[in-house]
Amino acid sequence: MLSKKTKYGLKALTFLAKRESREPIQIAEIAESENISQKFLESILLTLRRNGFLGSKKGKGGGYYLIKDPEDIPMTAIMRVLEGPIAMVPCVSLNFYEKCDDCPDENTCSIFGLMVKVRDANLEVYRNTSLADLIAK
Repeated sequence: MLSKKTKYGLKALTFLAKRESREPIQIAEIAESENISQKFLESILLTLRRNGFLGSKKGKGGGYYLIKDPEDIPMTAIMRVLEGPIAMVPCVSLNFYEKCDDCPDENTCSIFGLMVKVRDANLEVYRNTSLADLIAK
């Protein structure tokens, strides 16, 4: 299930991407428009800024703004920053692989193959969807 952090992050990013100018927008305006707690949104936007999606400006006329074009922001990048690994179990993760504690052999694991298919299907959608696609719909 998608976490609220990711859902709200996507809502904030689409809000910023829909704007014609790249002028900074105050957190309060985004929070009110998207019905998100301002305190929670602040944390999410900081994460997105630290990971190179947003810029920020302090003071009068300050706020957050996109620093990349929406076409250049793939869902894979956003999901990994906000949600973590795309794979549902660590043994099939491409970027965060870990052996499962309860599995002696991945080759004989009854769910390994299924989880690879789920991961690949999710990656297909995320890789082929950008922030621009979200605002086009």
